[in-house]
Amino acid sequence: MAQTAVINIKVEPAVKSSAQKVAREIGLTLSGVINAYLKDFVRKKEVRFSVAPEIPRTRTLRMLKKAEEEIRQGKISPAFTNVKDAMKWLES
Repeated sequence: MAQTAVINIKVEPAVKSSAQKVAREIGLTLSGVINAYLKDFVRKKEVRFSVAPEIPRTRTLRMLKKAEEEIRQGKISPAFTNVKDAMKWLES
């Protein structure tokens, strides 16, 4: 077996767990995935990853829609530059 070196990295536990699960699903270890990535990185001298847009959950979309409606109805306080204007808005 080839001599190996240890690399310690910090990652969120949920990310590690998810990555291990995906690696297992495709028949690899997480160490194998990282080794393959590093070899590719050295060979190509480039970093590639995808930043796919996150799709908000239904609850988040519903909350955003509600907030937009409250803004249109004037229920959301505007930005104030002084206490007097804030109090006037609150009392109206």
